[in-house]
Amino acid sequence: MALLTGDPFPSFRAPGNSNPNYAFDSAAGRYLVLAVLSGASDAEIAAATALAARHRAKFDDDSRSFFGLLPDRPQWRGRLPDAMPGVRWLYDSGAVRELIQVPDGPPQWIVIDPSMRVLACAGPDRAEELLAGLDHLPPPDRHAGVASHAPVLILPRIFEPGFCQVLIDHYDRMGGQESGFMREVDGVTRLMTDPNHKKRSDVLIEDQQLVTAARARIARRLVPEIKKAFQYEATRIERYLVATYDAATGGYFRPHRDNTTKGTAHRRFAVSINLNHDFDGGDLRFPEYGATTLRPPPGGAVVFSCSLLHEATPVTRGRRYAFLPFLYDEAAARVREENLKFLDPTGLRQGTPVPAE
Repeated sequence: MALLTGDPFPSFRAPGNSNPNYAFDSAAGRYLVLAVLSGASDAEIAAATALAARHRAKFDDDSRSFFGLLPDRPQWRGRLPDAMPGVRWLYDSGAVRELIQVPDGPPQWIVIDPSMRVLACAGPDRAEELLAGLDHLPPPDRHAGVASHAPVLILPRIFEPGFCQVLIDHYDRMGGQESGFMREVDGVTRLMTDPNHKKRSDVLIEDQQLVTAARARIARRLVPEIKKAFQYEATRIERYLVATYDAATGGYFRPHRDNTTKGTAHRRFAVSINLNHDFDGGDLRFPEYGATTLRPPPGGAVVFSCSLLHEATPVTRGRRYAFLPFLYDEAAARVREENLKFLDPTGLRQGTPVPAE
């Protein structure tokens, strides 16, 4: 069945002009217009791109973005440059068109809401009307008619002040290293770095006393609350890591999801525990649910599904220290074990059990 209004829009990746593996759902949080042109004739594509150009001013990457899905053929590769902010061109050999159930033929235009659900679809005869209607849409964070709230858990007092300071001192003593992120490259999950996507420094805790102390607090104070709120019993922790986002380098992490590769598919919940308060910026934001930012108090945690698009906003003053583990269970541990063959061995470390009460 073709996509209808209200349907979730499928996630896909496609090569673009500047990103060989663009994750389309990373653009959530604003209205998206997708022009599916990969099954159309050259004349139809020319007419559609001219129409998009006439409405160029509507797209600013703040409230709206445009994506054109062109045929992945030599004559189209790089022919239309991206116009930033707001306009990007992706290339499709037919797999994306099949995924979203658009047959060969005239261009199809799809408007997607900030939560990645279909808002409207049109063929060439109604494309002009569809684009004109963008001007009458409410602001992205009011697209549901009311303010949206990310389905997250905020918990104070997971770490007490003294233990927060111990972790900060450990970071300062060890010194942080540039932090990367995981990306699938040729079927292998690899650790990548890109300062345009992420600026953060990390210390992986190997002191067993600190590991045991952090694990005990999470098991006693956090795991029961996750079970109560989400009906999920976490039994394993991936990584004991203290991170800093520093205003000196404009520390940030652009919108991303934490479980999109084979090497990270086992992750179920992300945990962000702030260790200090003397900084500005550096808050969590969930673009699919509006512009509201969240900041737990020192020692407090924000817990959320690894499937949620989220970002750490730039730190503008001081340095934010945070403890950033992932939680999962025994079923997910089996997924992780099975997927180790897809993981670059320099990437991730094995999770360790959370002790039972």
